[in-house]
Amino acid sequence: MSLKAQIFVECHHVGFRREDKTVFSGLNMAIKKGQITAILGPSGTGKTTLLKLFCGQLIAATGEVLIDGQDIAELNRVDLFKLRQRMSLLFQTGALFTDMNVFENVAFALREHTRLPEHMIRDLVLLRLDSVGLRGAADLMPSQLSGGMARRVALARSLALDPELILYDEPFTGQDPISMGVLVNLIRQVHEDLNLTSVLVTHDVKEALSIADQVFILAQGRVIGSGTPEQIKQSDDPLVKQFLYGHVDGPVPFHYPAPNLTEQVLHHD
Repeated sequence: MSLKAQIFVECHHVGFRREDKTVFSGLNMAIKKGQITAILGPSGTGKTTLLKLFCGQLIAATGEVLIDGQDIAELNRVDLFKLRQRMSLLFQTGALFTDMNVFENVAFALREHTRLPEHMIRDLVLLRLDSVGLRGAADLMPSQLSGGMARRVALARSLALDPELILYDEPFTGQDPISMGVLVNLIRQVHEDLNLTSVLVTHDVKEALSIADQVFILAQGRVIGSGTPEQIKQSDDPLVKQFLYGHVDGPVPFHYPAPNLTEQVLHHD
């Protein structure tokens, strides 16, 4: 397999702005097929924005975003919809339908996008729920689920249509240590069982590095570090080290720019 054939998602010199703020400036990235890729970075560095660029919800102002060789910005509505059928997004909140039980939540995409008979939908839903350990919770409503269970149901729903690419938006946020461990193992397990390409955007360093094959760290509108988890840990870049080890001060200063404190507080006109 050629190197090009091994790449699923590419960013070439991507630029993107929100109003007067530059989010990305010359962002370059290549995500390999069949791997778990973690995209790390401090809050506000555009990690969720990057996922929206991958899905075509947003379009880069400059540069290219390619999914399996297709330029997102060049696709018409029909072709973009076809491409999206090959990917799935696990929302940060889970985003379950509150008026549907667990079974109906997972079945929703199958009913909307396939013409499968009801007995096949039933079997597929139960298999997906079983893969996340929640087949016994099929009749529960979202309000009856813990945060970790809701995230697992959302994962089962995101896998219902057998995607090739799954995007996780902050999958570990708000989870207790047990639920966190369950999700980490689950992401690795479904990735291997279903031969997925998985992309996690997160600021949870320890969990991401424990399961990732490839890591990118975003800051200042660009990739500041990339490689295997071991290579990232050995980086000498001050910004990478500050993020990985949570140093209070460094290239990202503790103090927001301000006038001299003595002059501002003690000297009045």
